[in-house]
Amino acid sequence: MTFAININSPQQVQDVKMWFPYPTSDLNQKIENLHFDGNYSTFTLSREPQSGALYLFTEWRGPQKDRHLTVTFDATAQERKVTRLVEQTTPIPPEVAKYVKAEFWIPSNEKKVKALAHRITAGKKGILKKSRAIYDWVVDNTKRDPKVPGCGVGNVQATLAARSGKCADISTLYVALARAAGVPAREVFGLRLGRPGQTDISNGHHCWAEFYLPGTGWVPVDPADVTKAVLEKQLTPAAAKPYREYYFGAVDEFRIVLQKGGRGIVFNEGNKEKVNYFMYPYAEVDGKSLDYCRPDSFAYTVSFRER
Repeated sequence: MTFAININSPQQVQDVKMWFPYPTSDLNQKIENLHFDGNYSTFTLSREPQSGALYLFTEWRGPQKDRHLTVTFDATAQERKVTRLVEQTTPIPPEVAKYVKAEFWIPSNEKKVKALAHRITAGKKGILKKSRAIYDWVVDNTKRDPKVPGCGVGNVQATLAARSGKCADISTLYVALARAAGVPAREVFGLRLGRPGQTDISNGHHCWAEFYLPGTGWVPVDPADVTKAVLEKQLTPAAAKPYREYYFGAVDEFRIVLQKGGRGIVFNEGNKEKVNYFMYPYAEVDGKSLDYCRPDSFAYTVSFRER
């Protein structure tokens, strides 16, 4: 994988800062041979306190004709699939409890959200049945909107009003409804890997969700990829059923995780504006953030070469 980033800021700008999500290995992905190079003034590796995401911070000080950074790494991923969904009546662990609480971007305590979650899960007992009911409702009641820039902003009220969006919008809606029903849930922010023969994956950022099932652990769900398949393949409900079943408890091997949970991020270096979510490279030019969903002044490409 190669990220080639150019910050097209005016030469006379005094200070440019950028935060890059640093991929790490886990049970389902291996990140190796990570290298970075550029004409930055300083760089550090740090960990974002809210989500725990590791990141590379680079800064360009003083006027410069060009500001660039290149990051390369090898990525190996495997399918994330939970084959048996077993629910036990055990307490939710303390480290998971925060994923039931409301946040600014996840307004699970908002009146309309709570009322809708109550209607969706009426008569359902237990976390597994509630999470499935919410997943099915989101799949049935939202559509993918290809005109939305990037992955969307993940605004629950706007997504409910439009009943459409991209992966951040649909995943955040699922998480908010799940938490409103008492189901621990969080967003997962990542990047799709290239498939055989694919080299340009600059538009490959993607997010999905997870819910916590006592007795099993974290379970992946991706209602947004169901709506994407329905749109791109023009599927009938019957034809979409295999996608619906697969993406409740599994996600494919063509993706890596960059961050789990965490919205409204403030980095250790004191970014001027809170970051909605940390999946794209994020940059500020003299304290003003660049829109990573509309990279007119924040050009980057992501290329993929299969080994």
